[in-house]
Amino acid sequence: MQYQCELFEQTAQPALSIRTRSSVDNLPQVLRNAYMEIIQYLNEIHEQPSGAPFVAYYNMDMQDLEIEVGFPVSREFPEKDKIKPSEIPTGKHASCMHIGPYSQIEPAYDALMQWAAENGHTPTGISYEFYLNDPRETPENQLQTRITFPLK
Repeated sequence: MQYQCELFEQTAQPALSIRTRSSVDNLPQVLRNAYMEIIQYLNEIHEQPSGAPFVAYYNMDMQDLEIEVGFPVSREFPEKDKIKPSEIPTGKHASCMHIGPYSQIEPAYDALMQWAAENGHTPTGISYEFYLNDPRETPENQLQTRITFPLK
C-alpha cells in the first residue's frame, strides 16, 4: 500500500482520556471499555466528543503498551474516577492515513517514520491513532486510521 505522509500544525486539543497499560492481545477489550466509560461520562454531563476517538501510544512494547485512550472534547472537563482531562499537544505533527485492518497497520508506521527521517523531522516517541470509522459497522478492509507523530 502506498502511504501519503504530510506535515501539519496541531493546535492544542482538549481531550478526556484514560491512561492505562495493556498487551496487544487485550487491546480491543481495553479500548472498548475505556471508550464506553468516557462516553457514559460525556452523556452524564450532556456533552459530545468533538472528534474521532484516539489512542496515544507511549511505547511499542506489545506485551506492555502504555496507552492513553480518549476523545477530543470542546473544552476541559473535570476528572471522574479514571477519566482525566488531557490534551493532544500543540506543534508540528507528521501524519498518514492507513486504510484496512488494524492488524496490518505496521507498514503505515514504517512509511511515516521513513518520511519523517527523509524530511529532517524527529518524532517525540509518542504516536496517535485516530479511528475515523466504527469497526462494528465498517468492513475491516475499509477501516480508516489516521496516524500522527508529534515532532520535536
